Amino acid sequence: MNILMLYASAGGGHKKAAEVVKSYLLTQNPNHTVRLVDTLKEVNQLADVFCCDGYQLAAKYAPWVFGTFYKAADQETPIANLVPAITARLSRKLLPLIEEFQPDVIISTYHFSAQMVSHLKGTGQIQTPLVCIVTDYGPHRAWISPYVDAYVVSDEGMAGQLVARGVSREIIYPFGIPVEQKFFQEENKEQLLSHLGFRPNIPTLLFMAGSFGVRSMLDIYQKIDALPLPFQCIVITGKNPKLYRQIENIRLYSPHRTKLVYFTSHVEKYMHAADLLLTKPGGLTISEALASGLPMAVFGAIPGQEEDNERFLRSHQMGISICPDTCRPILSRLLGNPQQIEKMRNACKAFDKSDCAKNICKLIHQLADPT
Repeated sequence: MNILMLYASAGGGHKKAAEVVKSYLLTQNPNHTVRLVDTLKEVNQLADVFCCDGYQLAAKYAPWVFGTFYKAADQETPIANLVPAITARLSRKLLPLIEEFQPDVIISTYHFSAQMVSHLKGTGQIQTPLVCIVTDYGPHRAWISPYVDAYVVSDEGMAGQLVARGVSREIIYPFGIPVEQKFFQEENKEQLLSHLGFRPNIPTLLFMAGSFGVRSMLDIYQKIDALPLPFQCIVITGKNPKLYRQIENIRLYSPHRTKLVYFTSHVEKYMHAADLLLTKPGGLTISEALASGLPMAVFGAIPGQEEDNERFLRSHQMGISICPDTCRPILSRLLGNPQQIEKMRNACKAFDKSDCAKNICKLIHQLADPT
């Protein structure tokens, strides 16, 4: 079976979701041919720069610009009507790839990719089943296209929101957002803490800055570090040498043991060792945290889908909101109430989407061979 997977590099979540599904498919059947394609790079370099680089610049330096565009594109506005017209034109550049590869199923983890394929189906140029994996925790008009055969969404609540927007419930599957299986696997927490040189009987806080949350995370770390409470910290700075040096200078005088990590491909180890994650509410990070059963304190949401992610966590009692001005009293109360942290952890564990990739794989086979 040939499976074409379309994603974009606007943040890491779209590609990662596609990679997780590809890995599971090939594990189950090595004879499958799975091709991952960065859609915007394939069809138009300018579109790729605008959607991906433009998103990153706006998110980092002018988040209100992105938020304004995001909200306008979700309403009956000229912008909302212009986007499908553009993706319809770009779909012509995608058609030769589809005709050459002859996929049995097309899977899109990016909304504009789904729009392009939907247009090709609507004009009769292809008949290939189309699966749209929604990698956000809130609905948006851009994800909805008329010729999608199946939507995979984060949960039942998201399914209801799509139905309210006119999508048939029969084609919505609340399987979750694909996450690597290693995040679901149980770990021996005491052994992980011992390996870090940490004590098992005090709270462990994990800080992750993400791509755009550097300044907020540094402020929050400094203010929380001044709390006269027992806890220990893991700080993952990513590939940010400036932030690493800043945290290194602070921890020299810190009353709390802090493990400083520059870059790691084993985020799951630190998530399984922690009691609370402090992070921006990016879709990939919170999906991995939920898979790890790790409650969150989130900050610095970019207007748009990150605000939706933040609301999702709060409404399901899996996370709380903080900012540099409020983090000290909020975290002081939370750290003084281990029962509340455990309640949040149980809510995360109850949100079990460990069969997500397996269910998507079954769905793909059903669509490819409906008999």
